Order: sequence, then C-alpha cells, then structure tokens
Amino acid sequence: MNDGIQDKIIVITGASSGLGEAAARHLARAGAKLVLGARRLDRLQALAGELGLPRGAAVQTDVTRAEQVRRLVDGAVQLHGRIDVLINNAGLMPHSLLEQGRIEDWDRMIDVNLKGVLYGIAAALPHMKERRSGHIINVSSVAGHKVRPGSAVYAATKTAVRVISEGLRQEVKPYHIRTTIISPGAVQSELPLSVTEPEMAKRIGAFYETHAIPAEAFARVVAFAIRQPDDVDVNEILFRPTTQEL
Repeated sequence: MNDGIQDKIIVITGASSGLGEAAARHLARAGAKLVLGARRLDRLQALAGELGLPRGAAVQTDVTRAEQVRRLVDGAVQLHGRIDVLINNAGLMPHSLLEQGRIEDWDRMIDVNLKGVLYGIAAALPHMKERRSGHIINVSSVAGHKVRPGSAVYAATKTAVRVISEGLRQEVKPYHIRTTIISPGAVQSELPLSVTEPEMAKRIGAFYETHAIPAEAFARVVAFAIRQPDDVDVNEILFRPTTQEL
C-alpha cells in the first residue's frame, strides 16, 4: 500500500547527522528513494551503505556553494528521473551576543541557513515546474518565531526562511508544488556543537541535555507533511519538547 512516501524521490541536505540523518532513516523505512547531501562524505557514504542506497545517492555537498547544491539535485534527477521532495535541512547555530561582534559566525549562519535554502530552491524548482509537481520542505526553527539575547542573527536567518517559504508557496501555486516550513524546538542534533562562544555553548548544551527530544520526532513530522494527499498542502509545523517553555 502506498502511504504517500513509497518510491518518492527525496533529496535531503545536511543528511550526515542529526535531523537529516533521522529523516533519512525514517523515510528509507517508509520506502522512499533517497539522495543525500552533506559536507562529510565519509559519514554520508556510511549512512547510504547502511540504508542500501545505490551508487550516486551520497553526494558531498556544501550548501553555501550553489553549484554543489545544483549537482546534488541534478544528480537525483539523473539517477531516478525526477525529484519529488527537497528537504532543505542543513543549518548551524553559533549563538552569541551582538556586542561580541563574531562576524565570521554571522556570515556562516547567513551562508548556510539562508543562502543554502535559496540555492536548494533554485536547484529544485526548474525540475518541479517542468513536471508540475513537487514538495519543498524548508527547516526553520522556534527561533524563527521568537528571539532571545544571543540568538539575534540565528533567529534572523530562520525568520527569513519562513518569509522566503511563504513567498515560494504563493509563487508555485500555478505548478501544483507544495511547500512546508518545519520549525523545531530543542531536538537532539549537532546544532549545539556549532556554538563557538564558550559560555553560550555551556548554557545551550545544558538546555539540550535537559529538554531535547530525539531527532526521530523531526523525522515523523517530515513524514506527516509528505504523506498528505496531493490536494493537501501543509504549510507550516511548529513543534517543541513538552518541557520547553520558549
């Protein structure tokens, strides 16, 4: 029985760990045909091998490079003949106070969290428009809804992902393409490891140890959005651990 995931061609960025890895495992069990992108090729190839993916389904991808994202998506089309779903998942979260002026961290967040999503959209949209079918899932964050001291730039990038996704939703209606924003709270991943400011890293690490829920929770949310009938467009899902206040 096809539950909406079986045999769908799904491309995932940031697939070598955390949310992307969990989504890949969950969707593979549901019968999806995956093409995975991430910077760490060794981990990506190990995951692809474990999931029994064909050669060419693990593509070293730095989402800050438009040509690499295009190669990932085009490779999926060459391998499987189409792309049904793109999950723009790659992201990082080096929180710090603005007064600390950690410009390199700001640039990295803008390049990965924001430009990476745009590059994914640019790569997938021509294929989906041609087939008049497809689904683009962009990963935002609770921080795309709420900003706190130390999260200003991260929250700005994740708010921008929501704004871009809403604009995309309106633009692609003539092509029957679906769009979904997923905004997780504290979910177990390597995001806390991207925090470079020592005191902030300690606080965020402690918060995640106390509150973070398994990455499988994210994977189930992704599957829910994909499983909907073609005439149902789930545009945004915001979820948190039950114990997370903000």
